[in-house]
Amino acid sequence: MDHYRQGDVLLIRVAQKSARARKVDREDGRIILAHGEATGHAHAIESPEADLYEGFGGTRFLEVRKPVRLLHEEHAILTVEPAIYEVRRQREYAPGMHGGLLGVPVRD
Repeated sequence: MDHYRQGDVLLIRVAQKSARARKVDREDGRIILAHGEATGHAHAIESPEADLYEGFGGTRFLEVRKPVRLLHEEHAILTVEPAIYEVRRQREYAPGMHGGLLGVPVRD
């Protein structure tokens, strides 16, 4: 699959991660892709078969070596297949000041 979506987290398959990307530490043994703003819930992976990296400008990459489960308390569990994915937080757009658009986080 080329992409996965769970709430406001979007995983997009890419050919490779940035060469300068650095591994992100786990939180209590889990990879946290995003923390919920209102609930404190998290989009998380518990498997040792994946690692999260952060590259230039804060771009994040998820490297999955074997199928892993993406967990969240309010969403269905997703099985993510082996690949490298760019991790994005989806935003919704609302009319902003001066007729422009203002990106705001999706409420999860």
